[in-house]
Amino acid sequence: MYCRLAILLILSTLSCSAKVSVVCMNCMQKDIQQAVNTAMPGDTILIKPGTYPCVNLQINKPLSVIGEGYPVLDGQEKDEVVSVLSDNVLISGLGIRNSARGAMKDYAGIRVFKSQQVTIINCMMENTFFGIYLSDSKNITVRGNHSRGANYGKSDTGNGIHLWKCQGVKIENNHIEGHRDGIYFEFAGRCLINNNLCEKNFRYGLHFMFSDNDTYTGNTFSDNGTGVAVMYSKGVQMIGNYFTDNRGDASYGLLLKDMSNGVISRNTFSRNTIAVTMEGSNRMHFEKNNLISNGYALKITASCQQDTIVMNNFSGNTFDVGTNGTLNDNYLNRNYWDKYTGYDLNRDNIGDIPYQPVSLYSVIIEQMPFAVILLRSLTVELMDRAEKSIPSLVPETIQDKSPLMKMILQ
Repeated sequence: MYCRLAILLILSTLSCSAKVSVVCMNCMQKDIQQAVNTAMPGDTILIKPGTYPCVNLQINKPLSVIGEGYPVLDGQEKDEVVSVLSDNVLISGLGIRNSARGAMKDYAGIRVFKSQQVTIINCMMENTFFGIYLSDSKNITVRGNHSRGANYGKSDTGNGIHLWKCQGVKIENNHIEGHRDGIYFEFAGRCLINNNLCEKNFRYGLHFMFSDNDTYTGNTFSDNGTGVAVMYSKGVQMIGNYFTDNRGDASYGLLLKDMSNGVISRNTFSRNTIAVTMEGSNRMHFEKNNLISNGYALKITASCQQDTIVMNNFSGNTFDVGTNGTLNDNYLNRNYWDKYTGYDLNRDNIGDIPYQPVSLYSVIIEQMPFAVILLRSLTVELMDRAEKSIPSLVPETIQDKSPLMKMILQ
């Protein structure tokens, strides 16, 4: 019922001159490509329930292609399923299945190439190499789709939503699982990524490079191979996202590599091997995040400069902060650390002595990883106590001068 109402609403917005062509299994018109070829710009193709062979359907004019009851377009593993080569195209309510797979071409369930003002909503991709592939396009909306990768759970699959050389793309309320990367960006600027669920992807939940001024809010990246990698970009904002259960030998919730002038705020990092890794990141503002029950909460390399880390909660982590250097040009202040054992004589909720979040044991593990076998032993506790009394190896420059006594309600 709701699907029919949505279709009627979409159709009602079309001009009076637009034509609706119906494709169904028991109609004279059974061929979707033929219906597209004979349609005029601005027309609507309405596809009734059923399974239709569909090998690289070419949409090369402004059209609305709408499914009723999720008709299945089956690529039969021969090629791409749908290719959009025109501006002003709407694709809605389709089941997209069985694209081809291969190492020489990035076959997709839906490919958009050199187009503008294209909307893809409420489609279901199953057994597609790449789910939705946007190339050299702008002002695209991808909303409410579900993509499940080909050869589920294996490495030989493509990305769920893939952007290359795009601008102004909105990616909202999608569920992506079983792909190589859930969402992949390269040279994609000023995009908005909201409320997506990326889970159980083989490599990254989100992976993007050379993509400036993008905003990510309210997304969940869970149980992926190695979490989220954000690299070689500037002006990125990641606000209110969830990074959970990304675990492995070298897995992390979020990697910030060669980033600058970004904002990481109000995110939750929980049960990751490493919650956040920062490498060569400069002038990043890391504020009001929850880092809870991770192996490492924060690993920050000596190549990071002028980063601000304030008003965050560090609780239940094996190590709060790890580093590979002794110098520090970053600002840590007013964070909550559950391992802080200082005092607050004037009751202003700020510790009276600074907190050094880098432990001696974390320094040793950085240099000798096999020392992890001593974790939670009495030897480690004695080492850390001795280091606090007579500092020698722990970098004194990494400290929070005003640690908070109570966890911040974010």
